[in-house]
Amino acid sequence: MKLSLWLFTLALYAQGPNLLQVERVASNFHYVQGPVWSREGFLIFSDIPTSTQHQIVPGEGVVPYRDKTEGANGNALDERGRLYVTEAHARRVVRVDKKGKVEVLADRWEGKRLNAPNGIVVRHDGHVYFTDPAFGKENDTRELDFFGVYHITPKGEIEVIAKPAGRPKGVALSPNGKILYVSNADERNIRAYDLDRAGAAANERILISGIEGIPGGMAVDEKGVLYIAARKLLIYSADGTAKGVIELAETPSNCAFGDADFQGLYITAQTSVYRVRLSVKGAVQY
Repeated sequence: MKLSLWLFTLALYAQGPNLLQVERVASNFHYVQGPVWSREGFLIFSDIPTSTQHQIVPGEGVVPYRDKTEGANGNALDERGRLYVTEAHARRVVRVDKKGKVEVLADRWEGKRLNAPNGIVVRHDGHVYFTDPAFGKENDTRELDFFGVYHITPKGEIEVIAKPAGRPKGVALSPNGKILYVSNADERNIRAYDLDRAGAAANERILISGIEGIPGGMAVDEKGVLYIAARKLLIYSADGTAKGVIELAETPSNCAFGDADFQGLYITAQTSVYRVRLSVKGAVQY
C-alpha cells in the first residue's frame, strides 16, 4: 500500500515542495519500535508486546530474527555487526553477537535495577548511550528515584549523563559523533550534549522545544538534519529550525536510514513499518 504526502522542504533541499511516496513495507504487528539497518542489507526492528524482533529483507519481506527478547525496544549496531538492545521487561541493556550469544551490559545502577531502558545508539568508537525512562506499570515498580540518560564506555564502565525531570526517550548522534540528541517525552523537547573523544557529555542545552506530540526515536542525515518521531515525523535542521513534516497513516515511534544507498528512511509506526525514499543519505555511525 502506498500513500502520497506533501513534504515541504524548500529550505532543506532548495527545490520547492516535493510529492514523496510513503510505502507501507510491513504491517499487522502489535507495537513496533527500534529500526536499525544492518550492513548485511536488512532492517531489524522490535515488536515490543510480543518480545520479538524481525527483519525486513528487500525482495523477501519480513522474516523472524529473535524471539523471547524480554521486551526488546531500541536497537543499535556497532562496526562489528553486534546488536545492542534495550529490553524493557528485563530492565536491562544487552549485546547480541552474530552467533546469538547475549551479554548483559547494564541492568543496575548503584545496586538498584534500571527502570525500563528505551532508546540506544552506538558511536563509531564503541561508546554506547541509552535512555532509561519508565511508562505505565514500569513506573509503579521502579527502584531508582530518577529517569536517566546513560553512557557505557568500550570498557564497560557505566555513568549517568543526565537526570532530567521528564522522561528521556529517543537518542541519536550527529554525523561526526560529537553531539548526542535526547528526546524528552514529558517536556516535549530535544536536548543536545557535546561529546568529547572519551565519550563524556557536557554543555546540556535544549535544542528544540514545543514539539507537537510525544517525541520518541530519531534519525540524523549526513547533513546533520534531525528526523523526529512525534505526532508526525518532524524534520529539523542541526540548529533546531523546523524544516518539514512527513504525514503518516499511523503515529510514528522511531525511524532509521537504510537501503543499499542509505537514502531510504524507515519509520516504525504503531502496527506498521513505512519507508520514504529521500535525496539525502543518512549519517553512518558504524
